[in-house]
Amino acid sequence: MPWSRILGVLACASVAIVVVPTYGMAQGTIDKMEQKTKGAAQDAKTGISDSWVTAKTKIAIFGDDRIKGGQISVGTVNGAVSLRGKVDSDSAKAAAASVARAVTGVKSVRNDLRVIPAGDRKAIAASDADITRQVQGRLAKDAQLKSVGVRTDGGAVTLTGAVSSIDASAHASELARGVPGVRMVRNELTYDSAKRDGARAPTTVGK
Repeated sequence: MPWSRILGVLACASVAIVVVPTYGMAQGTIDKMEQKTKGAAQDAKTGISDSWVTAKTKIAIFGDDRIKGGQISVGTVNGAVSLRGKVDSDSAKAAAASVARAVTGVKSVRNDLRVIPAGDRKAIAASDADITRQVQGRLAKDAQLKSVGVRTDGGAVTLTGAVSSIDASAHASELARGVPGVRMVRNELTYDSAKRDGARAPTTVGK
C-alpha cells in the first residue's frame, strides 16, 4: 500500500477519535441544559416561587401549637428556607424546622432560631373574646385583611374569608399569632383572584 494512502487512513482515524468524545461531551451538556429548563418550567407550572414557599411556610409554622415564641421570620432563596427569631424551647425549634421541611417546594432549611426559655415570666391569661378583638384590630389596619373573619376557641384563632393573595394570607396568620395569648392560628382563608384582577373563582391556600 502506498505511503500516501497509509497516512490518509491514519489521519481519518485520528479525526474520528477526536470527534467522538467531543460530540459526547456536547450532548451531555445539552442534556443537562434540557433538564434545567424542564425543572424551571415545572416550577412555573406548579406556581412554586420563593415568595410562595415563604408564605406557605409561615402559614404552617404559625398554625402549629408546638412552636411557642411567635417571633419567627422566614426567608427563601431558590427553595432554601431560613428561619430566624426566638422560640421558647429546643423542641419548638426542632418542630419549626420539621414543619418547614414538609412544605412543598422547600429544598433545604437553615434553622437559626434562638432558644429563649420562658423562665418565670407571667403567663398571659386572655379570654377568647379579648383575643378575637385584638386580632380583628390588627387585621383592620391592613386594607387587604379588614374583612377577614376571626373566631377564637381556647386560644386557637381561626381565620376565614377571602384575600387577594397567598402573601396576604400569610401576613394575616403572622399578625394573629403576634397577639398575646394566641396558641395557634388555623388559616382557612381562600385566595380570591377577583380581589386582585377581576377573576371569580377562589382557591384555598390556608391548608
